[in-house]
Amino acid sequence: MKKFLFFALSCAFVLVSCNQKPEKTIANLKEGIKGETTASAKYAAFAQKAIEEGNDTIAKLFEAASKAEAIHAANHTKVLEGLGEKMEFFTPDFEVKTTAENLQAAIEGEMYENTTMYPKFIEEAKAEKVDNAVKSFTWADDTEKKHAEFYKKSLTALQNKAENTLSYDFFVCPVCGNTYEAPMVDSKCAFCQTDKAKFIKV
Repeated sequence: MKKFLFFALSCAFVLVSCNQKPEKTIANLKEGIKGETTASAKYAAFAQKAIEEGNDTIAKLFEAASKAEAIHAANHTKVLEGLGEKMEFFTPDFEVKTTAENLQAAIEGEMYENTTMYPKFIEEAKAEKVDNAVKSFTWADDTEKKHAEFYKKSLTALQNKAENTLSYDFFVCPVCGNTYEAPMVDSKCAFCQTDKAKFIKV
C-alpha cells in the first residue's frame, strides 16, 4: 500500500511539474511587449519632432527604429500567445522633447535593454526552456545594440551640425526587426537569414 501511495504521489508530482507554466518568461514577454510597443510609439513621435525641427535625416532613423520595435512587440506577442497567455491593455507613456534630448533618451533606453533587460530575459527563458522566447528576445537584443550605435552617431552629427554625414535610407527586416543603414545591407539578414528583397525600406 505504501509503495502504491508513493508511486501515485510521484506521478502526480510529475504531472504538475509538466503542466507548470514558465512564469518568469511570461512576465518578461509582457514587459518586453510593453517596452517595445512604447518604444515604437515614442520613436514615431520623435520622428515627427525631428521633422518639425528640420532634422529630416534623423527623423528617418526614428521611423526605421519605430518599425523595428513594432516587429519585436509582434514577435513577443506571438510567443506569449503560444504559451496560452494574453497581453493586458495598456497605453504607452512617454515624453517628447527636443531632437537632441530625444536622441539621448533613445540611447539610454536602448543601452538599458541590451545591457540589462534582454540579457536577463534570455537567461531566464533558457532556464525555463522556452526556445521561441530566447529567439525573440535575442533578435530584439541584437537589434537594440545597433539602434544604440545609430543614435549615438546621430547625436554626435547633430551636435557638430554634420547631419549630411548620416545615412538617409534605412532597411528593416520584417521578420526580426534587424535594422540596416542603406550602404550596409547584407544579402540576407544577419540575424534570421531573411532575404534582403523582403526588407522594408524607410
